[in-house]
Amino acid sequence: MVGEKTLVEVGARSLALTNLDKVLYPDEGFTKAEVIGYYATIAPTMLTHIADRGITLRRWPDGVDGPSFFEKRCPSHRPEWLEVAAGPGDRGGSIDYCRLSEPAALVWTANLAALEIHAPMARAADIESPTMVVFDLDPGTPATIVDCARVALRIRDLLADLGLQCWPKTSGSKGMQLYVPLNTPHTHDHAGQFALAVAQLLEKQTPRTVTSLMKKSLRPGKVFVDWSQNSRHKTTIAPYSLRARARPTVSTPLRWDEVAEGADGADLVFVAGDVVARVEAVGDLFAPTTTLEQALPKPA
Repeated sequence: MVGEKTLVEVGARSLALTNLDKVLYPDEGFTKAEVIGYYATIAPTMLTHIADRGITLRRWPDGVDGPSFFEKRCPSHRPEWLEVAAGPGDRGGSIDYCRLSEPAALVWTANLAALEIHAPMARAADIESPTMVVFDLDPGTPATIVDCARVALRIRDLLADLGLQCWPKTSGSKGMQLYVPLNTPHTHDHAGQFALAVAQLLEKQTPRTVTSLMKKSLRPGKVFVDWSQNSRHKTTIAPYSLRARARPTVSTPLRWDEVAEGADGADLVFVAGDVVARVEAVGDLFAPTTTLEQALPKPA
């Protein structure tokens, strides 16, 4: 029955879930109940990376074949216990973002068909100080994630020469992201300018396969190293978030040997069930990004 409610307990919270049989991924028959189940299961791991940040939701009320919308401002009908965090608005000032600091909060957003969870580079307590640099690798057709993996390995080696470590994950869509944990005082401008310098160096070395420019007409066959994701106003798909693709794929942390295999053509697509099993087997591969302290080279 449409609108039928199912009452559940998540920790100390009581939630009314609706339309659990609704299929949100038609090609896989993956239902809203399965989306909620995934987020409830992955919550203890995922919250490590998002609990202290103002979250942007992307919702697909009618499933991945239907329209979607981004929701930065936390819905006014949120439970009274769900925390909010002030963050940058589109026209200056600030707005209240959802702060998903406990499993029940993640289950609540999943019940809204918020398939994708997007997070900023800064914690809510200090939105002016990014805790990491992100390189968002976006392949322009006919380039693929294989090409992204090859670029990721080059970035890893370049950063290693600077004494910096980075961690890779799939985007869950077409590309990859690399995170350089900082956890020391930096500005968004410093992070963005550093990422731009790396992108421009790669472009200079291999202009036929890498671009640092956003113009879409320049991207076919190349990997766009999107340095602009380090802007104070931008967010990136969070580790362990589902993606709204034909299958319930997940933005999945990787080992570097997997990236190397991906550069040779190995499959780097992981769906919800795969990721739960990976975490059970190897733990949270992204855990070091939350604590490792590193410093970027000082701007010239």
